[in-house]
Amino acid sequence: MNAAFESKLASDLAALKAAGTYKQLRHLTTPMAAHATMEEAGDVIVLSSNNYLGLSDDPDVVAAGIEGLKKYGAGTASVRFICGTYDIHRALEQKLASFFRFESALSYVSCWTANEGLLPTVGTAGNTLISDELNHASIIDGCRLAAAKKMRYKHGDMDDLEAKLQAAEGTAFVVTDGVFSMEGSLANLPAIVALAKRYDAVTIVDDSHGTGVMGATGRGTIEHFGLEGQIDILTGTLGKALGGAAGGFVAGSAALIDTLVQRSRTQLFSNALPATVAASALRAIELLEARPELLARQRENIAYFRAGLERLGFKPLPGPSAIVPIIVGETSAAIAMSERLLRQGVFVTGFGFPVVPEGSARIRVQLSAALERSDLDRALAAFERVGREVNAIPAAGV
Repeated sequence: MNAAFESKLASDLAALKAAGTYKQLRHLTTPMAAHATMEEAGDVIVLSSNNYLGLSDDPDVVAAGIEGLKKYGAGTASVRFICGTYDIHRALEQKLASFFRFESALSYVSCWTANEGLLPTVGTAGNTLISDELNHASIIDGCRLAAAKKMRYKHGDMDDLEAKLQAAEGTAFVVTDGVFSMEGSLANLPAIVALAKRYDAVTIVDDSHGTGVMGATGRGTIEHFGLEGQIDILTGTLGKALGGAAGGFVAGSAALIDTLVQRSRTQLFSNALPATVAASALRAIELLEARPELLARQRENIAYFRAGLERLGFKPLPGPSAIVPIIVGETSAAIAMSERLLRQGVFVTGFGFPVVPEGSARIRVQLSAALERSDLDRALAAFERVGREVNAIPAAGV
């Protein structure tokens, strides 16, 4: 090993620990559910998972994955255009297209690779990618890989977006998260669509945190705003509400998907999504359609927990999604608060720089349909105790 390089790594890690911003990996020994067993803390209530509908350990989803594994084996052992594509991939992609109301869809091993495969493919030289400044890192990196001109508009600022559209070259692509993962807020899709029509731009929405959460039937932020058929391209994940395993997808026109099959590098040079994941994700979509009570229960949990936090004196950022961020200031404060909550049996993550801007570190609560009212009450009691310990809320009787 290079001694100077290793010394630099050790020094940098020591600095993170000294600043209180060092991240600890937690080790679970049970499935991701409302409760999990953690080596470091025993039984915990999980408030940090993207398992929005509680489907990651659903018996039907698990059984579908097992059957997929038995039928197809561990994987294709190569990329799809070399070794072929399983019929379960085709079935999943057809279901994704019909469920989200697009002509066609293509699966990827993650939404990260979906975004990094899509954006350089469409963002060719002479065109322009225009991205919200708070978009997910996968969009940021996908834009970096593209040959197109890149622009960022101020978060949610439609005047700034219009100025960027006026300065765009060639075809403009407006790229936004549907639900912003650190804010819990929604993109102003109606205004974005109106501007895109005015300037003949293409709209791209990554709705990873909206799928299964937003819209009357859980089809996401596009459905929430009644904009089906008015967004050009959708990207999303199978690793959150839709089974929680892995995988991502792009949905759009048949011509777009065929173009990605021909040119998208992360699709061309990556193994196909494991068949077990394709099978479990397909079953998760079917359950979302068949069990609307999952979405209703999750929304009840969101409203109940938000109201409980506000009653205690916390001021979570507003928003209709399952993400409830509580700003605490510095990164070290967010990490310290999450550690205290873990000691109280509540697993929730503190986020700081560089995930969010300096000074806006937060505890990010994520609500699942799997949580019972007793879980929420126990978690709120822990938030009250810890909040008073760290002076995040007024002391009792004040």
